Amino acid sequence: MTSLEGLLAASAEMHRHLCPRQVLGVRIGVWAGDLLALELPQQDKRLIAIIETDGCAADGISVATGCRLGRRTLRVEDFGKVAATFVDTATGRALRITPRPGVRARASEFAPEARAKWEAMLVGYQRMPAEALLIAEPVRLRTSWERLVSTPGKRAVCDGCGEEILNEREIRTRGATLCRACAGQSYYRVVSEESPVCGAIEARQAAPSLRP
Repeated sequence: MTSLEGLLAASAEMHRHLCPRQVLGVRIGVWAGDLLALELPQQDKRLIAIIETDGCAADGISVATGCRLGRRTLRVEDFGKVAATFVDTATGRALRITPRPGVRARASEFAPEARAKWEAMLVGYQRMPAEALLIAEPVRLRTSWERLVSTPGKRAVCDGCGEEILNEREIRTRGATLCRACAGQSYYRVVSEESPVCGAIEARQAAPSLRP
């Protein structure tokens, strides 16, 4: 297993600096491996990490666990929290790990030489025992990990916009196969009249039977 110092160095290289949230992310990922008895960073796809915020902590968790977006072992449920749930797909065991309340204030106890609060967190988070820094609790996913990952190679075509949908993310309603955008769950709105997708938008608007 890679040392804490090595993991922090790898995380810092991604950001060109090291910050307290990266330290938290690395510590969270390392403790997940300890509690689940897994050798991390992983080289396979046994561990799935579901992180609750993007940014520095997410990169720390990814570095420590080997979970990656590109390998489909890292997912983001953006609750705006420095927290993550880890699922051992071989056993089905799942743990959610978060920082303990008050760790910012306690960090200075472990870094008395720190000259500022930020430095105290940066150093203190590295020195605090895991049990003093973090909380781990067993959880059960509301959606199974098998459903989250889905079946590789599955493809569908949206009846609304004609775009391809991967990983069983289509929505079937009223006999139609729709992508999430055409089913009313879009996060964007096309604003350019010259956009190549305008035709699909207009066609979709003219076909209310495709809407749920």
